[in-house]
This record gives sequence, structure tokens and C-alpha cells, in this order.
Amino acid sequence: MSKFSVTFFPENISVEVEEGVSIKQAAALAGIEIKSTCGEVGTCGRCAVKVQGGKYKDLGGNISSRLRNSGHVLACRTVVEGDLTVEIPAESRLDEHQVLVGHSQEKGILVEKELDLLEGYQFNPICRTVYLELPPPTITENASDLTRLYAELRKHVDYPDIRIPLAVLQNLAVTLREADWKVSVTMACFNGSAQIVSIEAGDTRESQYAVAVDIGTTTVVAYLVKLSTGEIMGSAGTYNKQARFGDDVISRIIYVNEPNGLEQLHKAVIGTVNELIDKLTKEHGISPSSIHAVMSAGNSIMAHLFLGLTPKYIRLDPYIPTAADLPPVTAKELGLMINPEGWVFSFSALASYVGGDIVSGVLCTRMSESDEMVLFIDIGTNGEIVLGNRDFLVTCACSAGPAFEGGGITHGMRAMKGAIERLVIDPETYEVSVQTVGNGKPVGICGSGLIDCIAKLRDAGLIDRTGQFQQVSTPRYRMNEEGPEFVLVWEKDSGIDKDIVITEADIKNLIRSKGAVYAGIRSLLQMVSMDLEVIDKILIAGGFGNYLNLSDAIKIGLLPDVPEEKYEFVGNTSVKGAQLALLSREAYKDAIEIGRKMTYIELSVGNTFMDEFVSALFLPHTDLTLFPSVPV
Repeated sequence: MSKFSVTFFPENISVEVEEGVSIKQAAALAGIEIKSTCGEVGTCGRCAVKVQGGKYKDLGGNISSRLRNSGHVLACRTVVEGDLTVEIPAESRLDEHQVLVGHSQEKGILVEKELDLLEGYQFNPICRTVYLELPPPTITENASDLTRLYAELRKHVDYPDIRIPLAVLQNLAVTLREADWKVSVTMACFNGSAQIVSIEAGDTRESQYAVAVDIGTTTVVAYLVKLSTGEIMGSAGTYNKQARFGDDVISRIIYVNEPNGLEQLHKAVIGTVNELIDKLTKEHGISPSSIHAVMSAGNSIMAHLFLGLTPKYIRLDPYIPTAADLPPVTAKELGLMINPEGWVFSFSALASYVGGDIVSGVLCTRMSESDEMVLFIDIGTNGEIVLGNRDFLVTCACSAGPAFEGGGITHGMRAMKGAIERLVIDPETYEVSVQTVGNGKPVGICGSGLIDCIAKLRDAGLIDRTGQFQQVSTPRYRMNEEGPEFVLVWEKDSGIDKDIVITEADIKNLIRSKGAVYAGIRSLLQMVSMDLEVIDKILIAGGFGNYLNLSDAIKIGLLPDVPEEKYEFVGNTSVKGAQLALLSREAYKDAIEIGRKMTYIELSVGNTFMDEFVSALFLPHTDLTLFPSVPV
């Protein structure tokens, strides 16, 4: 088969590919990730690139006539038929996510509550290192090396069952003698046994690590944890490389049915985690082999794909996962770039669409031990909600869609450099001022910016309660080929050489997303016959909430209209709960029990959710008595 060169600008990187490979696949080979939210079927239009020269075949797809006339094509639907030169515009690129750490002090923004992770738990890591000085064998003390090792280990560990992998056993004799019988033994302790991970010469107790990972549909975040102290040495985050196969869990489940689809999705998330591990080990000058355990938390679909399990039956009635209690596996089985004998743990899922990330959140917030009635909300592509306290826990999931992550929005994007995260609209002149992530030139708008935008458009009288534009006298309001739009940033001020706009379709999309979350909250309360007034505390979790303007979120009907002092932002509880489980074996056991204690309510059964959803498709809601503090 013929091979051709594809050169990408502005990087000026060239790769050689076979005829028939898509531009998007070629870009991935060049290390350039391009946006796609539709699973590469050409419907989202996010992967538009400009072909500057060469031979190609355009297979069509959803791209505006304006872009097509200017030489743009969809990277996922354009295949190479000769040498090509391609320019990838900024708005079509996936860039590194900002990892939200620290606290916001801006007025009106929830400040992250510090969680005392080990409160009530003993520091007892699931992976520990013991330093041993073994008596060397003699002609009369002639027990085997392994027997001698086990005898000393049992003086330090409370598990009678100690196991050693073959790869470690094969090096045991040489390691003991070269170390003069002074060694450090690292073990993962779980399920009633101690699994030896490594045996190293000397005292290495201060140089052993583990990694806590939140595997989100959109982003993946990792903490490097020092096992001897529990200290977080560093954190890193990036987009989930599965995004190239679709923005939400449903599109990824569908992609599993493609040839090698499951394998590609599995490799993508493993590659994402390995990228973060590589970054953390290089930043802190440690060897990947000194990482002995990984604790992961993610929704049910992400957990399945992480372990290479098919999630396709989760989507089909009666919505059954392959496994809920997920067994520990070794790093070498998954291909994670840590000590190959290290252990990888996954928080157990509860049901098809409520996974280990929510169990992790309940664990680290101590919600299951509270006397107060608590509502826990994790807002993301899939909105998960938990209601309860020490007496009971009920949970549900609602598909909010990718709008809060920028998906399905004309200039929507994730929280990356240049994303508009805050804006103000003058109600008299309709002039707009924006604040971006990293203070760079605006290139799009992320979830927190979209909530700000909808609230400010409504405050300024630019849209009505249905999200429909009102005709006003300003050059920022105009009609395009698909309907009305409002210019947020003019071309001269943007970083993408074009106007950044919000369209009426974008607004309706976001209203559907906020409506799904609020309908989920209302449905859950109705199904347990409770009123909003009985809730003592509302916990907002997830990276999205970090810059959430609470008053605007209430104003558009995303969150309940209750006193703001009831709200607490608890950050990324998925990764924090994973960290806690690494530091305490008791916490890991409790996480398993929490998953078994929670009752899952399927919102697709009956009409309650749909009735609530339809009622929530207004700003803030059809029933204005639910939002007494919001001016009409």
C-alpha cells in the first residue's frame, strides 16, 4: 500500500501514513490531539482543519458552508490520498487541562472545603514497606531463603498469608546476598493476605510511592502519594484520551462495537494514566518502579474500560455491568508503567451509571457517618446525586450531556488555557468583558463561563425564560445561517482569528443540561418523599464546581434555591477518596461497604424524571415558587 507524508502546521511536524488513513489518525501519530465529540462519525463538526495543499478524499460530514468554502474539512472524515499539508486551528485542538488546586477567594464563588482525610481512620497504608535484617544461613541454620524471609516478615505484618510473585522469587537469592541480608520488602495488604511487590537492597522505606487516580469521562487526575507519610508529592491532570472516540459515555459504549473498539478505548485510558505517571515521576526524580500501588476511581463505564471489560450491556435493558466489585489486578496485566508487580485497585461500582467515583466521594466526605441530611451532587457529563446520612443512602444518575464540558456548544471547550470562565455583560451597552483560564487570549468558553454567560444574558434582557434571544440594538446581536447569535469576543480580541459567539442553539443545549441535573435532584427527593427543606447540607463535587458561580447556578435553575450557607464545595472527591483508600486499609474496606449500602434508583423507570425534566426547561424553572430569590 502506498505511503504518503502529512505535515501539520504550525508545529511543522511530518508523519508518514498509509493511503486511506484519516487526517485525525495521522495527527494522533504526530502527537497532536484534535477535538471530537461524536466518535469520529462526522456529526459534531469539532475537528475542522484547513488543508493547505495535497491530495485527499473528503467523505463529508457536518461542517458549515463558511468553513468548507475556506478550505476546511473534517479531520475524522478526510482520508489521505497523497502528500498533504494541514493547518490545525487552535479551536480544533485538545490542550492540557488545568488541574484545579488551591482555593478561589472571589466573591460569590464556593471556596473548597479542606477535608481531613484521615479523620477517624488510622494511618495504615494498603501498601507498606518493611526493613529487615535477616540472619544469614549457616551449615546448621539452613532454612531456605524464602522461609527465612517469611519468618522475619511475620514479625511485622498481621497477615498470616504472605505471597510472592515468581518474578520477585526468581531474584530473591541474588538480592539477599548482594544486600548482605539487609533488605526492604514492599507489600500490598488486602483480602487477608500480604502480596509482596518488591524486595530491594538496603532501607528504602522513604522512597516508596503510590498513585491515586480519578478517571473521569472528560479528564483524568493523578496524585503521587508518599507511602511512608501519606504526603501528596505532586498532582497532574489531562484530558481523557478516549475523547477522540466520543465525548460522553454513551458514544464510547457505542464505539466498543467497532472493530477493535474496546481495545482502542482501553489503550487510550491506560495511555492517559501512563502519561500522568510519567510526568509525575520525571518532575520528582523518582523511578516508576518505586510506585507500588494505584487506586483508581471512576464511573462504571470508565472503570470497565480501564480494566478492559466490555460496558456495552450497561446501555441495554436491564442495564447490567460486567462487574460491580472490581478485583485488584497487577500493573503488568494492565500495562501501567509502575512496578510491574504493583497492584491496581478500582473502587467498586454501585450500578450501571453510578460508579466508584461517587462511592469515593461519599467515603471521603464522611457523608455515610453524618447525622445531618446531606445532598451530594457531582456535576459533569454524567450528573450523579446521592441523598442521605448514616441511616440511609439513595443515589441516581442523570445524563447532563457534554455541554458543561463545552461539548455541543459552538465555541465550547474544556477548562484549558484561553477558555472563558467568567464574563460580565453591561445591561445598557451590552458590552462584554471576559476572564480566561491562564489569562490568555480567548479561544472558547468552558462550563463555568457558560453558566455565567446564560445568567448574564438573562440579567441583561437579551434572552427570555426559554432561552430565546430578544431583538436588541447592538452589533453583537446578529443572525447567522442557523439562527440568532451573540458575539462574546470580537475577532480582533480573540485567539482564534474569528468572533467567539454564543448561539440560541447553544443556550437551549445548556438549558437541557441544567434541566437534567435539577430534574435528577427533584426526582430523587420525590422518590423518597422528602422536601428540599429537610436537607441540611449540599455538597458540590468535581473539578467543574471549582469556579462555579453559585448565585448564577441558582439563577439559571441548575442548583436548588436554598440559603448559600448550606452549600459546600468539596473539590475532586473522587481522587481524594482514592488517596484515602491508599492511606488506610480500613477506609478501603469501608468503601466496599458503602457501595453495598447505597440504594440505586433508576430514573428511566416511570414518568417522574421526564415530567421534572420538562418543567426544568425554563430559566430558572416553570414553577417559579421553587426559586423565590430569583427575580423574574
